Amino acid sequence: MSRIGKQPIPMPAGVKVRVADGRVIFEGPKGSPLEQEIHRNVTVVVDEAAKVVKVERKGDDRLSRSVHGLTRTLVANMVKGVTEGYQKKLQIVGVGYQASMKGKAVELRVGFANPITLTPPDGVTVEVPEATVIVVKGADKQKVGQFAAEIRHQRPPEPYQGKGIRYDGEQVRQKEGKSFAGAGGK
Repeated sequence: MSRIGKQPIPMPAGVKVRVADGRVIFEGPKGSPLEQEIHRNVTVVVDEAAKVVKVERKGDDRLSRSVHGLTRTLVANMVKGVTEGYQKKLQIVGVGYQASMKGKAVELRVGFANPITLTPPDGVTVEVPEATVIVVKGADKQKVGQFAAEIRHQRPPEPYQGKGIRYDGEQVRQKEGKSFAGAGGK
């Protein structure tokens, strides 16, 4: 039995769960309904009396065992998303590099001739508390992570000076630049 898959997921107050047509749908205080398709080898059972959601597998083959833990983790992420939400924080490092809000979109000035404007998908919000800090928030963990990755992709940190966009707390390994043996240069 999967150690992760067999753990029941507690359902906090204010969270509504529906299982219909091979999908599980969560509604909560933080965001619109989140949906996840359920693999045919597992079933999601909602126990209203115990206020838990359980994921059970139909067989004991390799695919069923692997999908069991994955489905339980995806469902747990959705419960956390509709109750607490997710956020990713990005830092901009470099002279003159900055971000600003333009309506709902974020505008990046990161060393190119023109600014880059990125519009977040539905359910994701972006905040720029400082010119060098971007905060991406939302209820769907996958969408928040994907949009943060798209922002970072515009100017990833380079290894010589460390300039670029990085996740908060990310360590960038610095490479040593060229060193000359002597002034003669033979």
